[in-house]
Amino acid sequence: MANSYRPLAVSLGDPAGIGPEVVGKCWDHRDRFGLPPFVAIGDPRSLAAVWDGPLATVDDPREVDSAFDVGLPILSIASVEADLPGHPTVAGAHCSLDALELAVGLARSGSASAVVTGPVSKQQLYGIGFSHPGQTEFVAERCGVSPGNVAMMLAGPTLRTVPVTTHLPLGHVAAALSPSLIEARGRAALRGLQRNFGISDPRLAVAGLNPHAGEGGALGREEIELIIPAIEALRTEGWRVTGPHPADTMFHAGARAQYDAALCMYHDQALIPLKALHFEEGVNITLGLPIVRTAPDHGTAFDIAGQDLADPRAMAAAIRLAAESALHRATLSV
Repeated sequence: MANSYRPLAVSLGDPAGIGPEVVGKCWDHRDRFGLPPFVAIGDPRSLAAVWDGPLATVDDPREVDSAFDVGLPILSIASVEADLPGHPTVAGAHCSLDALELAVGLARSGSASAVVTGPVSKQQLYGIGFSHPGQTEFVAERCGVSPGNVAMMLAGPTLRTVPVTTHLPLGHVAAALSPSLIEARGRAALRGLQRNFGISDPRLAVAGLNPHAGEGGALGREEIELIIPAIEALRTEGWRVTGPHPADTMFHAGARAQYDAALCMYHDQALIPLKALHFEEGVNITLGLPIVRTAPDHGTAFDIAGQDLADPRAMAAAIRLAAESALHRATLSV
């Protein structure tokens, strides 16, 4: 198995953030969290600064399986300087980008079964010339996929949501929506449920944009003119799609039992219920890629870095979901 096992590639993110700490804690509690072998990618000094566990330096992903019970396997990417926890630097931004690049390359080449990306600081990355809105768009480009053909899913134990629009001012959302965009995000969500979650006949619930899903046009016509045409197009393709539903009645336990994912029209409509239910376990999974990519749904948290306060559960959930998704994809390809 040591020669054939394809581990998960986990980039540590910004070395001054909490990424190194939560990855180290995931290795500490690997049995409790039910985690398969994975390899950390980044500067070993960022781990040593916040974690006192053993490291197992590897040069090849095929060494990870045999090394995993000895120490946390790491593919080393040395930064020009060692970052202090909570104090991000230009050198650290370069290191986080190099780690991300290597992790994606390993997955694309088949040397890793999936990528889990630690939290980065977009502000720091922009300072070194990073031109993508975030890691999602960077990974899509490296995989040769248009950013318009990928979708972000937030997944927790009892809820999965997909926002049609993401980082836009609320006042710009209606103008950004179109039947084709809603249809594309819905199709990505449905195919993602099949490929990454093993749900053969997925159910998608679509939220309205306006209160009461527009109240038949009395509270807005976006449901009639934009959302319903997209739903009908997806149904014509044979997908099980319902809606538009009033968003305020979609997320209680009884409603969640009726669908496998909720398609939401804007960022907070998707993320507020997910974080209210699963704040410590939320996972961001990118749909529409030829590789599996997940990430914990939290940021760098520079303010608590190095204080042994970071909760590893979201990172553990991201690692576990990446492994499960890779297994589902492998099963489909057999």
